[in-house]
Amino acid sequence: MNPILVAALVVVGIGAACAVMLVVASKFFSVEENETAQKIRECLPGANCGACGYAGCDGYAKALAEKEGIKTNLCIPGGDGVSKQISDILGVEYEDVVEQVAVVHCNGHRNTAKMKNDYAGIHTCEAAKLYYGGQGSCVYGCIGFGDCVAACPQNAICVDNGVARVDTRSCIGCGVCVKACPKGLISLIADRESVLVLCNNTEKGAVVRAQCESGCIGCKKCEKNCEAGAIKVVNNLAVVDYDKCTRCNKCAENCPVGCILISDFQGVHNYKYN
Repeated sequence: MNPILVAALVVVGIGAACAVMLVVASKFFSVEENETAQKIRECLPGANCGACGYAGCDGYAKALAEKEGIKTNLCIPGGDGVSKQISDILGVEYEDVVEQVAVVHCNGHRNTAKMKNDYAGIHTCEAAKLYYGGQGSCVYGCIGFGDCVAACPQNAICVDNGVARVDTRSCIGCGVCVKACPKGLISLIADRESVLVLCNNTEKGAVVRAQCESGCIGCKKCEKNCEAGAIKVVNNLAVVDYDKCTRCNKCAENCPVGCILISDFQGVHNYKYN
């Protein structure tokens, strides 16, 4: 018999035997998928951001399907719509989602923030931070190289005049940008709020003024004029207690440096479901 033909038949035989073994193994070792988990997974947005506290959408869907008492409103990006779908699948009472958006606690743009060096290294915030905290005099401020921009799955962030800005109308509140910022300047707030302190500097007022014209100087005028006691100066920096805030806007009206912003932070959830 032709040696080449023999070799070919051997190879074909080995391939066929392996195929049979794989088919048998797939049947004996297959893991049954939970149909409920599959249905829930189809409802979830697939951001895999971890905002729900689980390792991605698959983990959250599996937990909901297999464990009792897991809240159906933990998917911030999915909002009320996803919470309603999950509640219907599980046959439980609907729970409202507290929609959140990302905000940047800095307004140190190029017209107000002082520079201490001309950084020429790798243009990422993480790399620049290692070089004396970045090129700005304020080591608490936004570096502006856009690590948050690159991380955002919704293209909801841009760098404008050296400072990161969030378009809350596009933000899904996944929190990926919060993890990406090496300065810890980005946080998540409920999108029903309307007050934001645009500073993160905890130095004394005179030091802050020398670094940035729009930084919080800890003068306490906002604190003194807030009748609800919703804003306090803690460690030289104004901090808002949103549980007490009545949205009277007096804190912003009395801020001498204009570092308190009053705005509509409603996110994409409101435009999709309201």
